Amino acid sequence: MEYKQFGKTGERVSAVGMGTYYDPLWIIGATLGFKRKADLKIEAIRAGIEEGMNLIDTAEIYRSEPLVAKAIKGIKRDELFIATKVWSNHLRKEKLVKALNNSLKRLELNYVDLYQIHFPNSRVPISETMGAMEELVDQGKIRYIGVSNFTLEQMVEAISSLKKYELASTQMSYSLADRRIERDILPYCKKEGIAVLAYYPLAHGKLSKTDKLIELSKKYNKTPAQISLNWLLSRENVFPIPRASNPQHVRENAASTGWTLSEEDLKLLDATFPP
Repeated sequence: MEYKQFGKTGERVSAVGMGTYYDPLWIIGATLGFKRKADLKIEAIRAGIEEGMNLIDTAEIYRSEPLVAKAIKGIKRDELFIATKVWSNHLRKEKLVKALNNSLKRLELNYVDLYQIHFPNSRVPISETMGAMEELVDQGKIRYIGVSNFTLEQMVEAISSLKKYELASTQMSYSLADRRIERDILPYCKKEGIAVLAYYPLAHGKLSKTDKLIELSKKYNKTPAQISLNWLLSRENVFPIPRASNPQHVRENAASTGWTLSEEDLKLLDATFPP
């Protein structure tokens, strides 16, 4: 596994991480107490850790924090980079603090490495939320502050609201099939040293069926998914977080590191899947 510096934090995290959003039916079922294939998902996260993946992303709304807790049990805490997210209806100070404490209980942790605002909420001043975030850093309950699904304008406003700490990351949909963030967010993050967590990096499996990826997978003796992830890894400060639900797929994702697509093939993919 390759490791890269996570933005300006100085932290070295796995170039490919693990996401733990499964699907709406999982969330509904887990909320009602039915956790479909939970053991397989825990096994998948453990498989990723065994492969050197130390970046694990979850969220309060995913209902997967307890799975992460079981998967990381027995692993040295400082060897992991655990990220979770607060839902948009918990961005008032009191609610945010309560939401984090609940996440920590479900994760069975004393702190998380990265706490992210899952979606912005126009009804809550971002200054209030960021002020509460900074207090949580001071208390040692979170180490770094992140956002998710923010426009560039919203992200800049969040940054301007921070008084003591810097914004560590943003999390956005990013793949060969969805390159919208290249218009403004990605260049801004590159300039400011902000890490980008890329969710849906495999576009729900759609990319694996495209002729160009199939062609390149034969050339490199890699799977289309590995080609897709390696393309993302060529982007500075981008950390794809494909879903960890199957141990075999997680090991496949881990093997997208340790090699590189040629400049010629990177340009070919850029042309085949234009922004």
